[in-house]
Amino acid sequence: MGWMQRLHEGLAKTREALSRPLSELFSRGPSPAVLDELEETLLAADLGVRAVARVLDRIRKEPAAGEPGRLLAALKGTLLETLEARPHEPIETLIAKGPKPFVILAVGVNGVGKTTTVAKLAQRLKQAGLTPLLVAADTFRAAAIEQLELWGGRIGVEVIRHKQGADPSAVVFDGLTAAKARGVDAVLIDTAGRLHTKSNLMEELKKVKRVLARELPGAPHEVLLVLDGTVGQNALSQAGQFHEAVGVTGIALTKLDGTARGGVVVAIAEELKIPVRLIGVGESAEDLQDFDARAFVNALFGQE
Repeated sequence: MGWMQRLHEGLAKTREALSRPLSELFSRGPSPAVLDELEETLLAADLGVRAVARVLDRIRKEPAAGEPGRLLAALKGTLLETLEARPHEPIETLIAKGPKPFVILAVGVNGVGKTTTVAKLAQRLKQAGLTPLLVAADTFRAAAIEQLELWGGRIGVEVIRHKQGADPSAVVFDGLTAAKARGVDAVLIDTAGRLHTKSNLMEELKKVKRVLARELPGAPHEVLLVLDGTVGQNALSQAGQFHEAVGVTGIALTKLDGTARGGVVVAIAEELKIPVRLIGVGESAEDLQDFDARAFVNALFGQE
């Protein structure tokens, strides 16, 4: 199955929640009652208040407002403008343009698929001819360290680790030292999942970031926030908190195949202006791909 087909199938739940109500609404024309229902439908898909307001404003100004096709085009156009407002450069492009080693710090709450995302990304970089190094800085869970080591063994990528309970900053220091000595292209750091509302855990993350900056000026070059697409607007709240704490530079949105709330991609772009780098619509490594705004919007409305 090609990526476009996987994306199309992965967004099936969101598309079903969105497309059927929209088709019915657009067939009735843009009366005040229809616009109210449209607003409710878009908010239910977690597109976010600001993005929905922009959509409604554009539709009200649409000269051929009675034509369903023109209304849908206005909706798609607004979403596309929102998603393309920030560059969505592939990770490989960032690495090619950035310093060596290029340091990616992966952050997020528990259960979002952070360790798996980091490992899949390392596999992808290796397939692209780059040399990645994995750093197991989630020292709270022995399972996380073991999981990363299993992935490392499977894809042939070295993993720097300490024992469970070690200081994450110490693991990161050793990882960066090893990366510079070995001349690797990219360092991918898996950190412990933490509630965005727990200030002590966020302070620890800030410490890790300070250690990186001290040992390699400019690092981390990418702070990649991994979000679970199934949590909808709560993902937006998480993104805001992490961004305030450590300056998120990119988003990896996982589990979009299991949710009807995939519109949160639009809300993140509109509210936080943080580019979505990667999206995941399945379990395999091939299901984690670069975010393509046009492909995403087309898949939302059932177009290949």
